[in-house]
Formats: sequence, structure tokens, C-alpha cells
Amino acid sequence: MSDEGSNPPGVETGFDRPLHFTLPARNARGRVVRLGPVLDEILAAHSYPPPIKHLLAEALAVTALIGTLLKDGDDDAAPAQLTMQAQTEGGIVELLVCDYRGGELRGYVRHNAEMLASLGANPSLFALFGKGYLAITFDLAATGQRYQGIVPLEGDSLADACQNYFQQSEQVPTLIRVAIRSGPDGCVAGGLLVQHLAEGEEGRERLHVRLDHPEWEHVAVLAGSLRHNELVDPELGLESIVWRLFHEEPEVRVEPGMPLMRGCRCTIAHFREVIGRFPPEDRAEMRGDDGRIAVDCAFCSRVFAIEED
Repeated sequence: MSDEGSNPPGVETGFDRPLHFTLPARNARGRVVRLGPVLDEILAAHSYPPPIKHLLAEALAVTALIGTLLKDGDDDAAPAQLTMQAQTEGGIVELLVCDYRGGELRGYVRHNAEMLASLGANPSLFALFGKGYLAITFDLAATGQRYQGIVPLEGDSLADACQNYFQQSEQVPTLIRVAIRSGPDGCVAGGLLVQHLAEGEEGRERLHVRLDHPEWEHVAVLAGSLRHNELVDPELGLESIVWRLFHEEPEVRVEPGMPLMRGCRCTIAHFREVIGRFPPEDRAEMRGDDGRIAVDCAFCSRVFAIEED
């Protein structure tokens, strides 16, 4: 993309593959994603009621947007991982957890069905979580670093709460927009993330501590004009979304990210390794009448019968 007045790129459906973009003249970067088949595959693991299905779809879109900001190390190194967890005490949603690792997405929600039934069709974030909190954890396997930020679950959506995380914990001006559409053909979740990057030059004020920086205000206004239906329209390619928002910029650099897939990592070998860390007396208590240990994976809704070596 450039300022030569060329036409926007050809329309692509662009399911389950994020698009990375940068605005060099504005010191900004972004991600846009549209989840389709991979989202349906994750949601199909449980019979979620519509409000919980909508919540998990939003959480997975946000996880994909933030997760694709991570940079992995060498090919031989383990990929970096993002984990987003929302929890509350006594709320309808008891636990929401999603993670991203090397293009793999997974997510799960545990909720109180009786409490949920007492609400209307479109409960607010506060109605679902009450005074909950959001924890975002980054595991950088290549360097061994691990850090976490925790913020209250405030705002109208999880996207709002994640914006607060970046502003409070990372001090990075961030705008996140997510849209969900459910129908007989499945669920679609679209998302946009835009951030202002710090110059970080010695002796100068860092850009990310100024939420009112003119460059960021300009980018935020353009990105904020994105409509809900544009994010979930399968006939509108991701490059076309970026073109619509920022075609007047001097330069917009785009690069496709790696494909996204359902990434539940449950295997017999993994569970056997974890169980082996327990002392013999604890493993004996875990065994059923058949002598095997049953392990329930909440992410994929499968029970694994583990026989010890």
C-alpha cells in the first residue's frame, strides 16, 4: 500500500490468519483478524449457552490479536505463549481462560448455569463477572522470561478491559475492537488492535506515556471509525479493512501472520509426565477401580485414561 492512489488489494475471505500492519509515519502498529472454522471447532467442545458462547468468541479474538504481537526466537526454541485468564468470586463466570502459542488457540469457560438463566439475553460484562479481574501472562520461552499484568474487569467488554491492561500495566496506548456474528452457518469473530509505539530515544519523552500524543489521536480516530459489520463480513478482506482505515497515510506496510488453528495440547504422554511428578501415595489415590487415572481436559472436553508405566 502507498500514497500513489492505487486500488486496494483484492478481496480475500481471510479466515483464521491474522494480518500484521505498521504505520511508520505515525509510529503505530496493528493486527486485524477474522476467526471462522477454528472458532467453531473450539466452541464445539462444549454446549455453551449463547451469552457464554459470545463471551468466549470475543476472548479468543482478543487472544489472537494480542498473541500475534509476540515474537518467537529461533526455530528450535519453544514458541512464546500468551495466556489470558478472567476470574471472579461468586460470579456467573467462574473461570475464563484462553491462550495462544505459535499460532495455536484454545479457550474454555466455566460458568454457573442457574445464575446465568436468571439474566436476560445480553448480560453485561459486570453481570457476568461482578468484581472480577483479568490476568494477562506472557511466557517468553526463548529468553526464559515470564511476566504478568492484572487489571480489574471494567468496561463494556473484554476488549475494553484489555485496553486498560495495556494502558495501566504496559503504558502503551492501545485500541481494540471486536465484533461477533452467530448464525446457522457458525460463528465469526473479527478483531482489530492498534498500538502507538514508543520512540524510546535517550533524552526524549517516550511516546507511550502520552495518551494525548497527536500521532496517536489521529490513528485512534481512524481506527475507531471501523464498523461492526466490516469486521465480520467474510467478503471484505483483511487488507481491504486496513486500506479503508488508513489509505491516506504515506505508507502502510502489511504482512500476513501464521495461520491459526485449534491447539489443545492434551496427550497421553503429557499427562503421564505430569502425573509422574506426584508421589506414589498421591497417584494411588487418583486411580479408579480399573487401575487407571482419569484426566479430564476442559479445553477439548475429553477424558483420558492414563495407565502408568
